[in-house]
Amino acid sequence: MKRFRRHGQESQRDRLKQELFQFNKAMEHGFPHQPSALGYSPSLQLLAIGTRSGAIKLYGAPGVEFMGLHDENAAVTQVHFLPHQVELVTLLDDNSLHMWTLRAHKGLSELLEIGRFMLTGPPGAPPSVTRVTAVLAHSSGDLLLLGTEGGHVFIVEVPGFRELEERNISLDQVANSVPDDYIGRRNLEHVEALQENPVNPNQVIIGYGRGLMVIWDLENQRAIQHIPATQQLESVWWTEDGAYILSSHSDGSYCRWMVGGEDVEEEEKSDIPYGHFPCKAISKIVQLPTEDGPPFLVFSGGMPRASYGDRHCITVIHSKTHVALDFTSRIIDFFVIRDAAQQTEDPSALVVLVEEELVVIDLQTEGWPVIQTPYLVPLHSSAITCSHHVSAIPLKLWERIITAGGLQSTHYSKKAWPITGGENLAPDPPQRDLLLTGHEDGTVRFWDASGVCLYPMYKLSTAAVFHTDADPNDNMNQGTEGEWPPFRKVGCFDPYSDDPRLGIQKIHLCKYSGYLIVAGTAGQILVLELNDEAAEQTVEAKVVDLLQGQEGFRWKGHTRLDVREEPVMFPPGFQPFALVQCQPPAVITALNLHSEWKLIGFGTSHGFGLYDYQQKNNVFVKCTLNPSDQLAMEGPLSRVKSIKKSLRQSFRRIRRSRVSLRKHHVNNAAKLQEANARLEAELAEMELAPVQRKIEARSSDDSFTGLVRTLYFADTFLSDSSHNTPSLWAGTNGGCVFAYMLRIPPVEHRADEPVTAQPAKEIQLMHRAPVVGIVVLDGHGAPLPEPLEVAHDLARSPDMHGSHHLLVISEEQFKVFTLPKVSAKMKLKLTAVDGSRVRRVGVAWFGSNKSEDYGESGLVVLTNQGDLHVVSLPGVKMQVQHPCIRREDVSGIASCVFTKHGQGFYLISPSEFERFSLSARFVVEPRCLVEVPLQSGAPSKHRAQPDGASSAHKNARQDSEDAEVLQEIQMSLEGDQTSFLENNVNSAVA
Repeated sequence: MKRFRRHGQESQRDRLKQELFQFNKAMEHGFPHQPSALGYSPSLQLLAIGTRSGAIKLYGAPGVEFMGLHDENAAVTQVHFLPHQVELVTLLDDNSLHMWTLRAHKGLSELLEIGRFMLTGPPGAPPSVTRVTAVLAHSSGDLLLLGTEGGHVFIVEVPGFRELEERNISLDQVANSVPDDYIGRRNLEHVEALQENPVNPNQVIIGYGRGLMVIWDLENQRAIQHIPATQQLESVWWTEDGAYILSSHSDGSYCRWMVGGEDVEEEEKSDIPYGHFPCKAISKIVQLPTEDGPPFLVFSGGMPRASYGDRHCITVIHSKTHVALDFTSRIIDFFVIRDAAQQTEDPSALVVLVEEELVVIDLQTEGWPVIQTPYLVPLHSSAITCSHHVSAIPLKLWERIITAGGLQSTHYSKKAWPITGGENLAPDPPQRDLLLTGHEDGTVRFWDASGVCLYPMYKLSTAAVFHTDADPNDNMNQGTEGEWPPFRKVGCFDPYSDDPRLGIQKIHLCKYSGYLIVAGTAGQILVLELNDEAAEQTVEAKVVDLLQGQEGFRWKGHTRLDVREEPVMFPPGFQPFALVQCQPPAVITALNLHSEWKLIGFGTSHGFGLYDYQQKNNVFVKCTLNPSDQLAMEGPLSRVKSIKKSLRQSFRRIRRSRVSLRKHHVNNAAKLQEANARLEAELAEMELAPVQRKIEARSSDDSFTGLVRTLYFADTFLSDSSHNTPSLWAGTNGGCVFAYMLRIPPVEHRADEPVTAQPAKEIQLMHRAPVVGIVVLDGHGAPLPEPLEVAHDLARSPDMHGSHHLLVISEEQFKVFTLPKVSAKMKLKLTAVDGSRVRRVGVAWFGSNKSEDYGESGLVVLTNQGDLHVVSLPGVKMQVQHPCIRREDVSGIASCVFTKHGQGFYLISPSEFERFSLSARFVVEPRCLVEVPLQSGAPSKHRAQPDGASSAHKNARQDSEDAEVLQEIQMSLEGDQTSFLENNVNSAVA
């Protein structure tokens, strides 16, 4: 009977777990790492980005996002939408072509790969014959033209990837049509460019690497006109009226050629915009007309090689305005959007994808300002050093942050975001969430993390408090008057830091009081409050000696930052009013804020302290430094130097041993092997990645045992079970927990009487494992609420009648102690053999997806193996486990931050956060729909990108999601894909 009852309880618990926990890697935020290709569909109003890792990402209106991943581990080199359809084609650097579609399923669109194809040549043909170098998605929507390295053009029917052998254009056909006087009909090289005549879809221009361009009649399969450029060809552009062709070349020149029935002898116009000295290639050129004036000319590259060869520029010329947009990273590609909604031919926006960001320029507003991007924002404009998430922000604080951020965005264009494809069907976020990121340059960026788009709200800079090398009046966006080329800096990616000591290491924001504390690399802790007005004030530093006068220690690391003594004008937003400076100026490793008591706990590798920011006074300091720990005195920069020194010494020893071996010629192999083994052993000792080990007692002589890992404020029972008192708890790397009893004066005397502290408890864990988290549970077994949470009626008061418990989380186990006696009650060992260690821990509330009223608190744990665990409270039992991050991704594991509702973020690259959820109730993911477009207007209206289509195909494949068409696609994918080369290129191969 007991067995059946236990089985029933287990089944009930399993059902409850399903209601509470559900693992989901929901989406990615930020800018794709290493982008390699750009595409745009004017009919769908969708942007596509391919990456070097084989990812394909689509973006439309804010909230409309799709992601796909190629099975092949190859870079995406080209992306082309099929005109007026929901399909797109990708070309990878392994020469494979892939067909993707946006298919509707249960009212939502999803991105699916529906086919793949690779050109195959006859036996013995070199790979260059079929290596694709240029792709043209024909306006009919039915054809792909594939130019190759061997100079041939293949014509393939899509979406089934069926090669139309009889319509292919072989190199022999083109070469035989070339006039005899074209420099001895020399080798034409690869197909560099393919473009369609915007007024006659039967004509395409084929541009060859050596410079020759041929206008080809697809219907009659013959050459109509030859354009004999002699410079190496980079790109071609056919003007909208079909009358001219622009070609850009490797010497920094571009030419304009008239299109007619006969071959042309020379260009109508040739220009080297930034000559006369040698210039870099113009890699792409676009010319678009306007209704009431001269056209827009846009091209990338062309800079003078010697003077500005390292610049990444796109030049825009319109009438008398000539600007060289100067980007801080390499240009991948660009396109121009034309706003069909306003019934105008004029270009509205220039969209530029560079290696580290997406920049959109408003071409309709004077001065061509940048349009703020609602997504694809470069999170890594300065390297991210830490993160902090705050859930459920009160509306008043939210609005004040938005207002302060709006004052920083006045240089942006007022125009709406021009990419508006798809429909965002995701429900409104249930609450307002903030993600704060600290950066290497001393800035803290505030992001709206409530929904699908991680939107920038506000940026705080701490550098103004200190003396740095930066010029506060320096404005990167202003070019020099009369400068040539007329450079204008654009984009916000700026990876260079004026001083690495400014780097932010810890952040804590109280959403109820509006107080913010940020701590940095050089032991600085700034206390800030939100002010809606600009204010000029002096920030005084309170220096805190964490060594407490101990002798025999000498700090070998960096010096502290110099604080400005003169008043500083701070703009509206968060403004500093107090500064704590730790000595030695080591990295702040732990930080906590209790805004109700107006206290800050801080810790480094040398000790911890308590600061009263109302009275601007330090309350106490505790030195935790082990006398034998010399590494704690070196600092991170010295640590790097010591590793380099050790490596240098190792190589010198090997060199000496090799010289000795050559001299003595005795046991050469054995001694060399020994030297190499010694080097490998020393490198292994310095290995920073996690290693597997058994739980075993650690020596108190281990390095950094005094490093403070966690700080925790609690109102609980320390002296006896009838009197609760405020307290501060600290956990160290050596497995030690310190508890201090605090006396906080009543509110009426808080400004006059000092806060006092006295040591109350000290716990030494048996195995000396680092303490990574401390939680006090109330009489009901619930974690204590946050400061001011009860005062704002957002949490119930903690139970102070039942006995409290202390939960100490070390890297290896979860241990519960009774309070105030601090006797062990229960524990859960994370591992005994497989090497798992706790890396990140947080308390979260898991709401049921069945009942609005039910939920449970739990510990969310991330291990060094990349696994996520949920541990129940107060019973400390393992609930669920899910693999999340690769164990080799040490930086991803270190960057993870949890939310209060069972979600989390971690960096999958320097520029991207992966968002995951363990909660069945709280999931943020894209929910969007893209419908097959109805074709409207003349093709010239959509000529800003490669999928402009002929009006004869207005309703091409609007039923592409029907079962019959899908069946046809599958049949055609299985059909014969034999190359025409066996018949037409045998002579070329021979």
